[in-house]
Amino acid sequence: MSAVAQESEPVATTATPIVAESNVPPPVQHTGLETLVSDIVDDFKAFPRRESTWVILGLGGAAAVAVHPADSSVNRHLASSGWADNFWAPGHIIGGPVMYGVPIALYLGGRYVWSPAADQSQTNKWSHLGLDLIRAELEEEAIVQTLKFTVRRTRPDGTPYSFPSGHAAATFALAAVLERHLGYRLAWPTLVIATYVGTSRLHDNVHYLSDVVFGAAIGTATGWTVVGRHGRSSYAFVPTPVPGGFGLMVWRKENP
Repeated sequence: MSAVAQESEPVATTATPIVAESNVPPPVQHTGLETLVSDIVDDFKAFPRRESTWVILGLGGAAAVAVHPADSSVNRHLASSGWADNFWAPGHIIGGPVMYGVPIALYLGGRYVWSPAADQSQTNKWSHLGLDLIRAELEEEAIVQTLKFTVRRTRPDGTPYSFPSGHAAATFALAAVLERHLGYRLAWPTLVIATYVGTSRLHDNVHYLSDVVFGAAIGTATGWTVVGRHGRSSYAFVPTPVPGGFGLMVWRKENP
């Protein structure tokens, strides 16, 4: 596709292509339960095939190994009483019921309450966001539980099982999906909340620092898998010579 600027005489011009990348995932055709099931299956297939998965898990694993010697001392310093108990108390609620309730609320609200699509298909940005969040949370939970029963690391308080932190994975998965849908500015508060939740698990003496670090990596990797499967489109306006002037050719590249 090109838009031609006609000139009386040829115009010599040099220009650098301007590239703009869309940060918002393209709309989906369906957000029904059948789509949810098929997408989750595809997510699990895509998870080990994505280069970003192994980069994130590799960095998270290296960080977990690095902080492992300090696990016990960090818990001793953070596990205190008094005002700190009240400050960290909401952490297990935010990282548990809230993180799993928000995706469902957005999904159901998008389909049945807020701004239905023009074609009345119940598919819009909110049901799409909710669907992606549900997919990310289900995927990270399956990975977390598999690792918990494989590694079987005892929690600091003596109960099973510690590694990795499911609360950290859930909150960082949510942050990764929100970053793609809403942008960095609205995702930053979620990252702060995710860090707070992870730290609260240390104060509660139910996780080690290495559990939280690797849980965060799992959540980020699963969130990126879900939103990454939408693909991104890069656009460039490329000056193109034409008889009597020049044109601007729109070039698009689909990124997997």
